Amino acid sequence: MATNGKDIELGILHEEGQDSCDDGREYECQIDKEYGNGINHPASGCMVSNMTVQQVGDHERLDVGEATSGRVETSNKQHRLRRAVSDIQFKAHMAPVHLDRKKYTCWGTIGQAYQALGIVFGGLGTSPLYVYPSVNLSNPQEEDYLGLMSLIFWTLTLIAFVKYVLIVIRADDRGEGGTFALYSLLHRHASVDQKDTAASDSETTHSSGQIHDKVHSLLKNSRTAQIILFIVVMLGTCLVIGDGILTPAISVLSAMAGIQSEDESLPPAVVTWVSAIILVVVFMLQQFGTHRVSWLFSPILLVWFVTTPLVGIYNIAAHYPSVFKAVSPHYIIKYFIRNKKQGWVSLGGAVLCITGAEAMFADLGHFNRRAIQVGFIAVLYPSCLLTYAGQTAYLIRHPMDHQNAFFKSIPQPVYWPMFIVATLSAIVASQSLITATFSITKQTIALGCFPRVKMVHTSADQEGQVYSPEVNYVLMILCVAVVLGFRNSTTVGNAFGVAVLGVMFISTLLVTVVMLMVWKLPWPLAFLFLSVFGSIEGVYFTAVLNKVPQGGWVPFAFAAFFLCISLTWSYGRQKKHTYEKNHKISLDSLGALLSSAGMQRVPGICFFYTDLVHGVPPIISHYVKNVRTLHQVLVFTTFRFIPVRTVLPEERFLVGRVGFKGVYRCVARYGYQDIIDCEGDEFKSQAIQSLRSYLQSEDQMELSTHQISNGTTDLQSPSLKNFAEMYDAEDLAELESATSHTAVYVVGKITVRTSSHTGWLGHIIIDKVYTLLRLISRSTIKELKIPPANYLEVGMLYNV
Repeated sequence: MATNGKDIELGILHEEGQDSCDDGREYECQIDKEYGNGINHPASGCMVSNMTVQQVGDHERLDVGEATSGRVETSNKQHRLRRAVSDIQFKAHMAPVHLDRKKYTCWGTIGQAYQALGIVFGGLGTSPLYVYPSVNLSNPQEEDYLGLMSLIFWTLTLIAFVKYVLIVIRADDRGEGGTFALYSLLHRHASVDQKDTAASDSETTHSSGQIHDKVHSLLKNSRTAQIILFIVVMLGTCLVIGDGILTPAISVLSAMAGIQSEDESLPPAVVTWVSAIILVVVFMLQQFGTHRVSWLFSPILLVWFVTTPLVGIYNIAAHYPSVFKAVSPHYIIKYFIRNKKQGWVSLGGAVLCITGAEAMFADLGHFNRRAIQVGFIAVLYPSCLLTYAGQTAYLIRHPMDHQNAFFKSIPQPVYWPMFIVATLSAIVASQSLITATFSITKQTIALGCFPRVKMVHTSADQEGQVYSPEVNYVLMILCVAVVLGFRNSTTVGNAFGVAVLGVMFISTLLVTVVMLMVWKLPWPLAFLFLSVFGSIEGVYFTAVLNKVPQGGWVPFAFAAFFLCISLTWSYGRQKKHTYEKNHKISLDSLGALLSSAGMQRVPGICFFYTDLVHGVPPIISHYVKNVRTLHQVLVFTTFRFIPVRTVLPEERFLVGRVGFKGVYRCVARYGYQDIIDCEGDEFKSQAIQSLRSYLQSEDQMELSTHQISNGTTDLQSPSLKNFAEMYDAEDLAELESATSHTAVYVVGKITVRTSSHTGWLGHIIIDKVYTLLRLISRSTIKELKIPPANYLEVGMLYNV
């Protein structure tokens, strides 16, 4: 068959709800329109002939060449080059899986909002426990407390309400929130790829002068911009993890301070150890799942949100009824004029009134957006304002009680009931950032930026409700260490503020980019968002940096530790991916392996696991050269986890040919509630049935192929039918013969090592740290449940 030598560039069509490659890249299918005589691809109308796979950038290129018989020695029976166009068909026909977003009624949203009280709003709602104790003023007066109340009101309103509840919460990535979700959103819309160092001119379609197009082009084509974006995102993500360590510590320590308020003779060590024991119990409860924990914790927070404003109303009426005049921002100006530098330093304590605001966005995957908005506006916001106003009114009359403002402001008859409520609420407050840490860990693992850990989905309705035993125990150990090390909430508050402001400022930067590139808002609106919230958070951040020597270094230490892990893992995976991409086996090489002397094809079917959705992994060459045998049917199998509850069995497997007889490709897709179990015959049976259906459905394509190559137009001619039946009957018979034998599962165990020309830093990162992370990370084999008797692990060394 003659061709005109054109090339075809192709990739996997990325559709809504469909998972792409490991690194989340999206592909375009670019098919040249003019071809000579060849095979008609039904999806595109293109004529193609015999092809070979080559790597071009991040795409595969099928070079249309001359007859294959001159390049690959094949026999008609065993190594015949099959329709390479089926590889295109495999990619182009990847059916989309639509996200199963659950629709909530009004009562359903209210129920979700109620559950969110115990998970999302604990940190923000219990902040009155430690805000005033963290504000260090030597001789506070009435004007000072009115200024602080004004600061708290406007900070809570602008940052928590306007920024997070009204704006940031809308920047979700398929229902997931948090810093890394923003990165994933930008990643998809800009086709940002850490592993892609250059983009062809043909891909750069955004050349207009508008600023959002320039931002898109910058993130798509600039390697430096991609690296900076990734590091900033990972820094924000690691600060959230640090937040998840500090939030439980400061909440419980602040609540336990109520005991010392009544009995000053109580040794501090007792409070410290009781706090540590309570935290251990909280972390032990995480295994029961978000929805069960929320139903346990939400009643406690509901009591808190009802009783604390009642105490606040009492204090307002009894001590200073006109406290709400502090809403006027001129009290903030008078506060700074009066206190000067000391007022600026006190911002480090005032900012704690918005601790937990970032959890509303980070926990978005656990609850729907409307539920969080309803819970904040209807319950948390008015409750917190009344509580702060009550404390302020009390402190105006008792100015020296600010070191233990919350408990001092409680009327004596209800002191111990409120102490119990405060203690239980502080315990619940630990939940918001713990849950957020589980969510962002799941997100980073999904994009290959963190070592694999066990993730357990604890709800059949909410995809984002997850629990990780390993992450939970690490958080518990670090949190208890913080409590035993700092021993009081004031010192922990110094560290807490740094983490809070760091996460918020990074979120502001990322949402600004989302506004320009994803939402495509006019640049003045995006600039207004950045200037207003960036300036507020920037001023606060300068104040908390002053507390670095007093404990503010702790979140930076935590962030640096987790950031090193993340960057090392990402760098190692990038090197591994680059090696596999550069050493993928072409059809020529695969044909040579199959036809090499001494090569044996044994009966049965072999599932060869690989991370490559398309292309032949280099480990197959290593396997063949050492084992010298291949099974009669070889299936390159890739698992993909997509954000839906379950994938129907008839939609689970996507199959296609790799080019030779008996060699296929299979992508097995699973939802978050699906269980992969290769121990029984279910996986094998479903995969074989998909292959059987695929071969049977090729009749029409065979007819079209024969029609074009022979100039025939009669699709019903006996010769065409015999042509199709001959090939399909042979393939089906081969498949049926293979199914009568036990399936074998082959998994590659890759060892990555640096070459001799690598510098000392690369040697440490890859050979030491990355290797250690691979050893302690969770193996994919555990999730596949492969029977040991049918499992074969093939080792291979990658010199990068």
